Amino acid sequence: QKALWQGTPSSDTWWRASLVLFLCVWAIGGETTRYSVPEEMESGCFVANVAKDIGLDPNKLSSRKARVVSDGSRQHFQLNSNTGDLLIKEKLDREELCGKADPCVVQLEIILENPLQAYPAEIRVYDINDHSPVFSEKEFILKILETSDPGSRFPLENAQDLDAGNNSLQKYSISDNDYFHVYTRVRSDGRKLAELVLDNPLDREEQPEVSLTLTAVDGGSPPRSGTAQVRVIVLDANDNPPVFSQTTYTYQVLENSPKDYLVAAVSASDLDEGNNAEIIYSFSQKSKENSKTFTINAMSGEIRLTGQLDYEAIETYEIDIQATDGGGLFSHSKVLVHVADVNDNAPEVKVTSLTSPIPENSSSETVVALFTVRDRDSGDNGRIVCSIDDDLPFSLKPTFKNSYSLVTEDVLDREKVSEYNITIRAQDLGSPSLSTEERIAVKISDINDNSPQFTQPSYTMYVRENNGPAALIGKVGAFDSDSEQNAKVTYSLLPAEVGGLPLLSYISINSENGNVYALRSMDYEQIRTFQVTVRAADGGTPALSSEVIVRVVIIDENDNAPFILYPLQNSSSPANDLVPRSAEAGYLVTKVVAVDGDSGQNSWLSYHLLKATDPGLFTVASQNGEIRTSRLITDRDTMKQKLIVVVRDSSDSPLSSSATLNIALVDGFSDAYMQFRETAVEDEEKGTLTTYLIISLCLVSFVYYGEKYMSASGNFYGDSNFQNNLVDVTGNGTLSQSYRYEVCLTTGSGNNEFKFLRPIIPSLPPQHVNAGTDSGKEQDLLANFHLYLTFNLMINFHKFY
Repeated sequence: QKALWQGTPSSDTWWRASLVLFLCVWAIGGETTRYSVPEEMESGCFVANVAKDIGLDPNKLSSRKARVVSDGSRQHFQLNSNTGDLLIKEKLDREELCGKADPCVVQLEIILENPLQAYPAEIRVYDINDHSPVFSEKEFILKILETSDPGSRFPLENAQDLDAGNNSLQKYSISDNDYFHVYTRVRSDGRKLAELVLDNPLDREEQPEVSLTLTAVDGGSPPRSGTAQVRVIVLDANDNPPVFSQTTYTYQVLENSPKDYLVAAVSASDLDEGNNAEIIYSFSQKSKENSKTFTINAMSGEIRLTGQLDYEAIETYEIDIQATDGGGLFSHSKVLVHVADVNDNAPEVKVTSLTSPIPENSSSETVVALFTVRDRDSGDNGRIVCSIDDDLPFSLKPTFKNSYSLVTEDVLDREKVSEYNITIRAQDLGSPSLSTEERIAVKISDINDNSPQFTQPSYTMYVRENNGPAALIGKVGAFDSDSEQNAKVTYSLLPAEVGGLPLLSYISINSENGNVYALRSMDYEQIRTFQVTVRAADGGTPALSSEVIVRVVIIDENDNAPFILYPLQNSSSPANDLVPRSAEAGYLVTKVVAVDGDSGQNSWLSYHLLKATDPGLFTVASQNGEIRTSRLITDRDTMKQKLIVVVRDSSDSPLSSSATLNIALVDGFSDAYMQFRETAVEDEEKGTLTTYLIISLCLVSFVYYGEKYMSASGNFYGDSNFQNNLVDVTGNGTLSQSYRYEVCLTTGSGNNEFKFLRPIIPSLPPQHVNAGTDSGKEQDLLANFHLYLTFNLMINFHKFY
């Protein structure tokens, strides 16, 4: 308003200011909010407070991203999102916006988000008197017969005024003269035409030419005007003017008709003869639209197209035709050309708002996008049907005229479809039908609705014993079909105990990649297998998880050398065995018994004779360690034989132990007894304490095991199902049979002489064997060893004493 009042005051300035102050809303409470504003208002001028008019809180406009969208490519208005004021963005020119159309209405939409809403609005742009009437030429020549009767009318060239309503051309006036006055004729389309009316008869001989000033005045305040000079040339008498066959010609032409298309043909006749009967056709009123679009053949009266018709711009052309004979007489007719619409405009789709991405748990009827459609054609050619593909979880809903919303219709699942490319089809009902497609992409954002899934139902991992710390023993893997943070999987071990120690002291897991590491060296002889529970959790809020069992199997290594149970290798005197010289080949002398703490192939033992006093006299069975004579004993064989037997396991890198045996070749047990007695006397001074210790060990072991097994089963030999882990006589590494050794007495000897005595190993009841743990196995081995040692020591003790 301040800008409008600057400068020299005038009635025009006051009128403009009055229009600014007279802004109004003329349709309160309707679906569409309507405002009015004069043209030529500068950028930044206030139009209205739309927040107040549509009942919105101005404080929420900014957070809801309020904006205004105009119907068209240019945006003439803007919205202050802090106050809700609707302002002019660029200077308005009603003539540029709407041409001659009146009223001039600009369609708007007020768009808000969160939630998505649209409010339609219309702004009517009022015309101001900023254009003066203008004639196409500065001077016109009008020829009139001197015989023209008073009251005759002669059309003049009309003026053009770009303003509308009262500001447009309203009337014509003519300068003072004695012959004419001007009459303003209003056409059916509202256009004002000037007609010169003859008041008094003309006399060419008295005044052959009359000069007039024609003035066109509009209805503005103050009014504007334009002038042109009219030269009236008085012609000599021509009694009969041309006469048109019709006063009005009406034709209909398709808007897609090509150039040079014959639109109409007018004809006129003249009763005169000669030059006065020759007729020339012309346009009497040359409007800008008619001049660009049509041409007339001066001789034939054919009217043809010179430009392109457009129903959407002009529906009807009114052409004034003049027929002039050779004597200068003329008459007028009118041609109405109705432009018939063809379906030459495809529908237009304009997306005004789009929300993307949307969460996959969005409820039904969630608004995704808003868009408008329009078709510039008319009738069925301008009626539009919108659609999208049927297999999409979305649907279209009309909101108000030519506006639609795209809403969710079904459950969304990002893991199945993460993005939808939606094609909006707008098709008119013309024939042939035209259509337009608008493609929008709607992304689906993830929510944490899927827990991690392991790649296997369970895992088995293997680690060799004696492994180094932090050794990688395997990997678990899980995937989550969610995305980003919801799909980030971390791994952890659930608390547990293995062998009395916390699980976390044995193994650990990399939380990022699922690698499983051994934290300490494993011992197959202590623990052979254990299982842990691994949990995989995603990074969602709240986090989802799943669990899997991981079984860790320790693989045995050959880290235990064979242990010789008999003969016991210690600091005491080596074991002594007696062999009669009368023994035949294959005579069983004794047996080496050994065990191995490893398992499988690593515990399969073989026996080999490493060294002997007479290598050819004795053989060792490789599978069970039995020592037998390989031939008959001769007198040349030395009485004292020393054997070294090696016990070796069957691994790729075998370990071994050796046993030393002393064997005496005797003629009889009495002789041998005496000979060994002498030896024992010599050793007694050195080994008296050892002898007493052996006797004590025998007695204590016998009493202990006898009481233990008899109290447990009631029968010392009560259960034959016990499986030993000593030595397998068949070569498979375990002792599975009990042996009873026969007692052989020499002929004539007393009860105190033995030829050979084999050891007896009783069968132990199964409840005293803990086969499931390594400590139970170790106790079984020691128990068998003690029994075996006890019986053999008792037998040998009886031999010597």
